Amino acid sequence: MDDIIDELSWRGLLAVSTDIDELRQALNSGPVTIYCGFDPTAPGLHVGNLVQLVTLRRLQLAGHRPIGLVGGATGLIGDPSGKSAERVLNPRETVAQWVEQIRGEVSRFLDFDAGESSALIASNLDWTEAMPVLEFLRDIGKHFSVNRMLDRESVKARLEAGGISYTEFSYQLLQAMDFLELYRRYGCTAQLGGSDQWGNLVAGVDLIRRVEGASVHALATSLITKPDGTKYGKTEGGAIWLSADLMSPYAFYQFWLNVSDAEVPGLLKVFSFKTPQEIEALAAEGAERPAARLGQRALAEEVTTLVHGADECRRVIAASQALFGQGELTEVDERTLEAAKAEIPSADVTFSGRLNGAEGHLPSVADLMAETGIVTSKSDARRTIAGGGAYLNNKKVTDVDAAPAAGDLLHGRFLILRRGKRTVGAVEIIPG
Repeated sequence: MDDIIDELSWRGLLAVSTDIDELRQALNSGPVTIYCGFDPTAPGLHVGNLVQLVTLRRLQLAGHRPIGLVGGATGLIGDPSGKSAERVLNPRETVAQWVEQIRGEVSRFLDFDAGESSALIASNLDWTEAMPVLEFLRDIGKHFSVNRMLDRESVKARLEAGGISYTEFSYQLLQAMDFLELYRRYGCTAQLGGSDQWGNLVAGVDLIRRVEGASVHALATSLITKPDGTKYGKTEGGAIWLSADLMSPYAFYQFWLNVSDAEVPGLLKVFSFKTPQEIEALAAEGAERPAARLGQRALAEEVTTLVHGADECRRVIAASQALFGQGELTEVDERTLEAAKAEIPSADVTFSGRLNGAEGHLPSVADLMAETGIVTSKSDARRTIAGGGAYLNNKKVTDVDAAPAAGDLLHGRFLILRRGKRTVGAVEIIPG
C-alpha cells in the first residue's frame, strides 16, 4: 500500500488520531519526525510494546524519521493510564539500569543509518532532571486546566477507584513537555502511542499549540486483544518479554506457534511485514490444511526473527523440531535445550552414583517417563514401551526394563523422553 494511513488502518492499528485528513496529508507530503515513548517501569519491554515498535518501523520504512524516547524521567513517576492503584516507585538506580536495557531493545527495531529518516534515541531525563520546579510550574503547568485534566479517562478511573497522588496526576504534564521539547529540538510533529494513552497524547498536541502556535499530530494504535477480549502480553507465567534474559527465545517462539487459528490473520497483520496478498494466501492455506499450522509457523518465525535475530530463530526452530523427532537432539545447544525443558513436562532427578562406573545406574526409562508425567504411571510407561510408543532422545525403546547410560545424557545432564508423536518430556540429572 502506498498510503501509510491506509496500511495502518488495514492492519487494524489505527484506533484514533487527531484530524485524519491533516495527518494523512502531512505523512504524504514528505518526511515527518514522529516519536513514541517507552517507560522503564520494568526491566524490559513486552509484546504490548512490540505493537508500537513495529508501527514505528513501518513509519520509518514509509520514509519518516522515528524517535524512540526512553522515559528516564517519567519512569521515575509512573503513568496512571490503565492502572487501578498507585504504582510503587522504583529506586533511581534501578530505573537508570532499566533505561539502558530498554534503550538497547528499542534500538534493535530502528534503522540509524537511513539518511533523512535515520532514527534517534533520547531520554526525557536529559531535559527534565535539571529543570527547576518553579520553571516547570510557570512554563508548563500554567497551560493546563485542572478541570480538563480531571476529565481524562485515566484520571477519572483512578478517582473512582479511590484516588490518585499528585505525582501520577502530573504525569500528563511531563509527557506533554516531552512532545514540546522534541518539537523544539528535532522538529518532531507527531506522537505515537497506544489508545490507552490518548489523553496524554493530546495533552502534548494542546501544549504545542498554546506555546508555539503550531499544529502537530497524534496517532494511537488499537489495543490488541485475543478473540475472548483479553489483552495480549500475559500468560499464566507472566508477560511475554522481548528480552532473552527475561524470556528465552524458545519460549517466545512457542508462544506464537501456539496461538489459535482464529488469532493468526489478525496477528500477522499487526506484527508481520507480509503483504496483504501473502497474509490472505496463508489464511487460505491454513483453512485447507489446519493441522499443518502454516500461519502459526510463519508468524512465529517472522516475529522471533524480528525480536531475536535470524540465527537465534534458526536454533529454536531446530530445537522445536528435534524434540518431536524431526532433527538431531545432539545438535541442539545447551542453552536452547535448557529453555525447551522449561516449556515441556519435566523432572529433576538426583543421582548419587557414578555414571561411568559400577556404583549405580540411572532410573529406568519407565521410571523417568512417570517422573515427567507424560504417562499416568510406571505401569502405563511399561505398556507404552511394550507397544512401541516410547522414545529416549528420539530412539525407540523396546525393552521395558531399559535404563539410560551415561552416553545418552545430552550436554552431560539432559534426557528427552517421548510418548507417541506429540507428548514430550525432559529429565535433568542432578548430581547428588
